Amino acid sequence: MAGMRVAIFGAGSVGCFVGGAWAAAGVPVAFVGREAIGRDVAAHGLTLTDHTGWRARLAPDQVNFATRPFALAGADVIALCVKSPATAAAAREIARNAKSGAVVISFQNGVSNAETLRTLLKGRFPVAQAMVPFNVAYLGDGRFHKGVAGELVVEDLPVTRALAEAVGAGPAALRLAADMPAIAWGKLLINLNNAVNALSGRTLLDQLRERDYRRVVAASIVEALDVLQTAGIEPAKIGPVPPRLLPHVIASPNLVFNNLFLRIQKIDAKARSSMYDDLAAGRETEVDYLNGEVVRLGARVGRPTPVNARIVSLIKQREAGVEHLWTPALLLEHVLEGTRVAPGFGY
Repeated sequence: MAGMRVAIFGAGSVGCFVGGAWAAAGVPVAFVGREAIGRDVAAHGLTLTDHTGWRARLAPDQVNFATRPFALAGADVIALCVKSPATAAAAREIARNAKSGAVVISFQNGVSNAETLRTLLKGRFPVAQAMVPFNVAYLGDGRFHKGVAGELVVEDLPVTRALAEAVGAGPAALRLAADMPAIAWGKLLINLNNAVNALSGRTLLDQLRERDYRRVVAASIVEALDVLQTAGIEPAKIGPVPPRLLPHVIASPNLVFNNLFLRIQKIDAKARSSMYDDLAAGRETEVDYLNGEVVRLGARVGRPTPVNARIVSLIKQREAGVEHLWTPALLLEHVLEGTRVAPGFGY
């Protein structure tokens, strides 16, 4: 598609990083996001960095940033980066402002957003599913830092092939894939750490160095794998570890995990989960679209999910204003009380 124009709808941390990297590669990009980020970008432009040392900068006059969705009107591709609770509202704005036939790519967490968009947009806008495997931290003054390794994955369609070619190599390159539902579930298993990171109040690296936090994550993954097996869903491998081995690697002793896994899976010291950032900003989190998806699927297939249900409850308490940061031992005791999904492994 010659002259493809892209709009980033929901230009927060991930959206600004991805859109900025694409713009630095020469793709025409418009950004639609919050006023606070718009003010920073107007003053400072965009500065993009990652854990490898890559760096790019766009001056303020090189960034087309709007706070109203009318900026969607000229886009051929809309990269949707809003949080999952805002999907329905975003679909309404796309229907009002975008031109019919623009392709909407869901770069959102969870497994259900693409189908929700297809239902709400009623065929006027083709929808493609995508997956973001990395975290981006907003450092202020228009600076966005990708702190975790990984590449974007998108459903293989003619328009996404053209976009991938236009974007080229780099920290926001696109890898094409056919079985996006399996990839989305594989990513959700990894995202089950987001809630534990938010409850810890620590950076990802500091949280993951504590085995009891990891045991909580491992228990939530084992529970999810049981539900997925009952439902006949096979999650894809995301990263270096297959899904069935993932919880046991995560919960391995510190000597093994910290010296082997953390060397393979590079995590920057600045990285935090998006749920951590949402709680810090007083925003609604995506827990219903992560751990909550496991709870709902468990209810449908008749499998109990007490670990994920307790984690959802704790995040809801934080959303309601209950300020409490959980130590590793207390979180493990509370979440696994009366429940051991893999007792031979200590969780």
